[in-house]
Amino acid sequence: MKKIALSLGILATVLANAQSIKTNIDLVNVKDDKVAVTMEFPKMKSGNVKFHFPKTVPGTYSVDDYGRFIEGIKFFDNKGRELAYTKVDDNSYALKNAQFLSKVTYLVNDSFDDELNTEKHKAVFSPSGTDIEAGKVYLINTHGFIGYIDDMQDVPYQLVIQKPADFYGTTALVDQDKSEATDTFTLANYAKVTDSPLMYTKPDYITFNAGGMDLVLGVYSPTGKYKAADFKTNLEKMVVAQKKFLGDMNTNKKYAIMLYLSGGEGPQIKGFGALEHHESTSVVLPEVMPKEAIDQTITDVVSHEFFHTVNPLKTHSEEIHYFNYADPKMSQHLWMYEGGTEYFANLFQIQEGLINKDEFLKRIGEKITNSKNYDDTMPFTVMSKNVLVEPYKDQYRNVYEKGALLAMCMDIELRKLSNGEMGYRDMIRKLSQRFGENKPFKDDKLIDELVTVTGYPQVKDFYNKYIAGNQPTPYADYLNQVGVEITKQETPPIFWFIKDPNQTGFNEKNNTFIFDENSPLSPFAKSIGFKITDEIYAIDGKTIDVKNIQAFINYTKTIKEGQPVTVTVLRKNGDKTDKIELKGKAILDKLTMETLKYKANPTPAEQKLQDQWLTGKK
Repeated sequence: MKKIALSLGILATVLANAQSIKTNIDLVNVKDDKVAVTMEFPKMKSGNVKFHFPKTVPGTYSVDDYGRFIEGIKFFDNKGRELAYTKVDDNSYALKNAQFLSKVTYLVNDSFDDELNTEKHKAVFSPSGTDIEAGKVYLINTHGFIGYIDDMQDVPYQLVIQKPADFYGTTALVDQDKSEATDTFTLANYAKVTDSPLMYTKPDYITFNAGGMDLVLGVYSPTGKYKAADFKTNLEKMVVAQKKFLGDMNTNKKYAIMLYLSGGEGPQIKGFGALEHHESTSVVLPEVMPKEAIDQTITDVVSHEFFHTVNPLKTHSEEIHYFNYADPKMSQHLWMYEGGTEYFANLFQIQEGLINKDEFLKRIGEKITNSKNYDDTMPFTVMSKNVLVEPYKDQYRNVYEKGALLAMCMDIELRKLSNGEMGYRDMIRKLSQRFGENKPFKDDKLIDELVTVTGYPQVKDFYNKYIAGNQPTPYADYLNQVGVEITKQETPPIFWFIKDPNQTGFNEKNNTFIFDENSPLSPFAKSIGFKITDEIYAIDGKTIDVKNIQAFINYTKTIKEGQPVTVTVLRKNGDKTDKIELKGKAILDKLTMETLKYKANPTPAEQKLQDQWLTGKK
């Protein structure tokens, strides 16, 4: 029986490969930081086809145009003759004689080297980007390397990675050959291709089992400052807590984490964070971070990505299930996909004992404060549906602030309605049981489904007011129900260029301050014509010294309202960088801080609801 099964398996593999798209990525013969890719196709049924690279991919909410990193593309017939084509746009190519198409070849440039040049195009978020550094590291977010043909997205792909013999590939995929020179993977379709990142570098990885799940962590540390083993204890503790929190909602048997630490002589990047996949996540952080800070970020950020295995990766609308890479249609429900996931990433820490109740409340307070940097009356469903275009895309970051708070308020609403028997997590569990990875829901019917799975029509009232409506969410009212009160306090006026100084980064190459492109500008920055892509080089002639940054910051604290200020910035101008001076009178930004604290004498009902909220127990 075993022998027959093996023979049938081999035959099935041969037949599948005959009908698959054979894709070769060459990490050995790399020239000028460009990787050669060859794709071979089964016989075409149509004469007219379009070949695409993604405009955007699931889990990202920006137009990235991955085709702009491709050059030297050529299409060939089965006799090696080039086929004529028309380039439609950055991402798409039209062929009229595709019935003769045999293969396509092209070179891939990485996005990391282009990240600080945002004059023509917004930078690709680093964890969804690509890095090519010969002899050091290859971060392969596959959507940046591999294209597809319109009507062949469901055809299997056979992916072969030619690699240096001493390199190891961190991935959730299973290598099907024993060669030290190649890794071979079979993927069911193009969606699985884009769902399967890889990172190749000199071996530095750990594997372990946590909560019944096999996990691999691969680390690239350019200066060798960190090793994968440095993060095992914290990571294992986090994963065990997450698996316990999710219970039967998570069925993963394996998971891979690619931790790319930027620094040293490597590319200068600023898009730190992570991108989720069904069985893996790619994480990009600065190597200069202390170990304790990386551990905390892994707990906060990687846990967020892991919770995406429930939503939206396995519970989602048709827009995500039938994702259109060339012309994406976005879902209305970022409040749930990102906001609810962010809420989980904090809630599990208090419920599983990773943080105390004061730290949890501090985080909620910070989200309330941060959410005030955005339009509180913009319906979240409208913003979500139109997140790729102005003015909605500038509100995207609010999904991690107000989105999480909306999930929190719905959690409290459900617990009050059910006398503590049901919360937000229970609702998502029921939704995942009703639908699932292969059964999407209709986008405009989600609220009806939530009423069905909870049994509470009041959920629809909440949704219509605060998620689909334009009413600001009354956080104070909801928190009051769980024995929490809000006190308001005006902070001392500050001088800076963005509303939240914590979103400031540092460019080691230029010795400049840089900013997240989604950060709201301060009144002063707007008054002098500052652009969010500008880099702060000096203020009043005082330059930034990386060894004594505090002295520079201390100077900014001495600046008074109305004081003349000269800001020297580096501004991209095509292929060059200009150093320019911006002058104006200082405007100090006053912020109202809201502090959350537990009531000294909550009512019995408030205390009961608070205990259920913070412990998850009924």
